[in-house]
Amino acid sequence: MRYAVFIAFALAFCGPLAWAQTRPAPPPASAPASNQLELNSASRDALMTLDGIGEVRADAIIRARPFKAKTELVERRLIPEALYEKISDKVFARPPPPAPPPPKPAPAAPAKRG
Repeated sequence: MRYAVFIAFALAFCGPLAWAQTRPAPPPASAPASNQLELNSASRDALMTLDGIGEVRADAIIRARPFKAKTELVERRLIPEALYEKISDKVFARPPPPAPPPPKPAPAAPAKRG
């Protein structure tokens, strides 16, 4: 009887634990899908593959770079909101890395007297 209780206890508490360890981890939420275009680096031709984005809008997007968020397409009035709704799941914006600090000037060499 003791063994039956022990086995039932072990299966009840360890079974779900073992199952959880074999389940694959979901992809991180912040990782974009591989078929999405990155607005700050996509070529003109790549941007033109999006519905509603022609030469003029692709050039405007490139001129407006860098983007901190894809919503800036509408905020900066590059595309209308209706078009944004169509393409928002196909694009993303990775904010550019921060600019490096400017180099410090070299100390001036003392003047030689001679």
